[in-house]
Amino acid sequence: MNKFWKSAINRSIRTIAQTALATIGSAALLESVNWRVVVSASILAGILSLLTSIATGLPEAPKEGEDDSNS
Repeated sequence: MNKFWKSAINRSIRTIAQTALATIGSAALLESVNWRVVVSASILAGILSLLTSIATGLPEAPKEGEDDSNS
């Protein structure tokens, strides 16, 4: 797996975790958490993160053909 995909997946996983924590945190009590909403919002955020990475690139991953000697 090349550096772009590793970075994009890593970023997507962080986005999923952040979205889950934000969604859970917005519920007043743990019992009132709508877990279906948490899971669906988190997965959607992860997919959007991957699509954004594909569309705009990642600063931490060099574009194809660029020198990666600084890493």
